[in-house]
Amino acid sequence: MSEDLTGRRLGHYKIDGVLGRGGMSVMYKATDVRLGRKVALKVMGEHITGDAEFRERFVDEARNTSAIDHANIVPLYDFGEVDGMLYIAMRLVDGSDLASLIKDGPISPHRALELLGQVAEALDMLHERGLVHLDLKPANVLVTSRESAHEHVYLADFGLTRRGATGHRTSSGDFLGSPTYAAPEHLRGEPVDGRTDLYALACMLFACLTGRPPFQGQVQEVIQGHLGAEPPTATSFIVLPHGIDEVLRRGMAKRADQRYDTCRELIAAARAALGPAGVDPPPPAQPARPERAPGPMSGPQPVQPYPPGPPPYSPQQYPQGPRPPVGGEPVRLRPPMPAGSSSFATRGGGTARWLVPILVVVALAVIIGVFVAMAGSIGSGGPSRTTAPETPAYNQNDLPTSVPTVGN
Repeated sequence: MSEDLTGRRLGHYKIDGVLGRGGMSVMYKATDVRLGRKVALKVMGEHITGDAEFRERFVDEARNTSAIDHANIVPLYDFGEVDGMLYIAMRLVDGSDLASLIKDGPISPHRALELLGQVAEALDMLHERGLVHLDLKPANVLVTSRESAHEHVYLADFGLTRRGATGHRTSSGDFLGSPTYAAPEHLRGEPVDGRTDLYALACMLFACLTGRPPFQGQVQEVIQGHLGAEPPTATSFIVLPHGIDEVLRRGMAKRADQRYDTCRELIAAARAALGPAGVDPPPPAQPARPERAPGPMSGPQPVQPYPPGPPPYSPQQYPQGPRPPVGGEPVRLRPPMPAGSSSFATRGGGTARWLVPILVVVALAVIIGVFVAMAGSIGSGGPSRTTAPETPAYNQNDLPTSVPTVGN
């Protein structure tokens, strides 16, 4: 489809922008105006909607997908036709796709196994129901880390068909899908089953480990590679245990009966072949803090908290004494105070040393003065009385009879 529908309405969907384009369809980001939620809207190309066989497969795909309930399969909300355009509305996943993750090079073996292991779970569930995806490629594996602590995978954009049916082709014989990850029987239009998806899964594992699909070049070169050429070895592109080459060779065997029976079996074999390379490396070890030799503390020391859990002592062990030290650190204890000493005495003791003797001397002087006063009063028989001094009596005969005059 060459026309961009951004800004237009398709039924009750307002198209907000393009998410991606493929050979058969365009994926849009749209808003369901009835419910007010964002959706991914897959609109089929006008050049194939006129094919009666394709329209029948489209309706069958939509009905089969809407009946699937699996944690790793993107939920389908709606499908229909508006103005001659077929569409499927599905959940909008907030993340990226596997094609974006490997476009600049390989991802770690552990991450590849974790992501494709979820794809294998979804595929085996489809196969148990008699369905085949038939359009498995990295662009249809959606990866998000916003829904859980780990990366979560959604398998999307199905080309679903029933097991035993032939590969997707139009009435004119054109192949529907991407040949980059297509199995030989799919390319030849032969009956398909779950092992057809397993071939594509092995091709994706090769791409995740090496950063490139097993066969590259023009479309015809890629098709001829899948039909008759041996796949290259992964260890010729990247350093990996050589056992993974045998796993990939069996997964991409030209005959379906030479492949693994289930997708889980393929991933389990790859995990065993990769060994430690397929295990998530442990986090770097934290450098150990050097232990301090026991000895007297110098300078301010940080307070060491007690470890969580019950205290390392009981009241019965230390009924009156101080709390025991932690970690064997030396602790200086105050010597016991002599009996009768004041609890409020300062360490300097300068004032207390001379104040107490002075107070004792003053108290003794007061006591002695009181005793002396009491002793004096007891000796006189009573309180002392003050009398006027006696003066001698004058005799009138002794008085002069005449007054002397001056000159006599």
